[in-house]
Amino acid sequence: MGSPKALLPLRGSTFLGHLLEVIQQSKTNAESGKEIGCTRVVLGAHTKEIAAAIPLDNGVIVLNPQWQQGQLSSIKEAIRSLKEMQTDGIILFLVDHPLVSAELVRELVRQFYASGRSIVLPKFRGKRGHPVIFAARLYAELLAASADQGARAVVWAHPDEVLEVPTNEEGVVLNLNDPEALRRVL
Repeated sequence: MGSPKALLPLRGSTFLGHLLEVIQQSKTNAESGKEIGCTRVVLGAHTKEIAAAIPLDNGVIVLNPQWQQGQLSSIKEAIRSLKEMQTDGIILFLVDHPLVSAELVRELVRQFYASGRSIVLPKFRGKRGHPVIFAARLYAELLAASADQGARAVVWAHPDEVLEVPTNEEGVVLNLNDPEALRRVL
């Protein structure tokens, strides 16, 4: 992409800035009475550049020294950073899937609590997307997952525990991983 994806411009902000705003707007789910209690931003490549460009509290930043091993290594670092906390689950946002709304995130959280399912994810026109919620009871499986299959393997292992939430937000399936995809969307 020519620069870190987290810092790519999006709607007057950046990919990461937009996701952080969505999370902030989604913090409290009045219907369930539950809230997104903590935020973690896992940084690997371009850590200094991203941290300098986007104001983040030190408690929010999680460093992934093994970021070259792929996305799963970042998920594992995020889960490990929660070890002292009591959490119901984790919502995994991918920086290259920034086009999600606070309304969608609130609905995913609402459905997570209402359904009691272990995995909740959005679905657009028959295709599963991001962000994905994993219940805390799956943390050990996520930590044990192999890099070649990633978090997908945990989803496949629990087909009866997956709740697909239909959405009209195409952004849940748009992987903005190359300049052409970004140009088409913008």
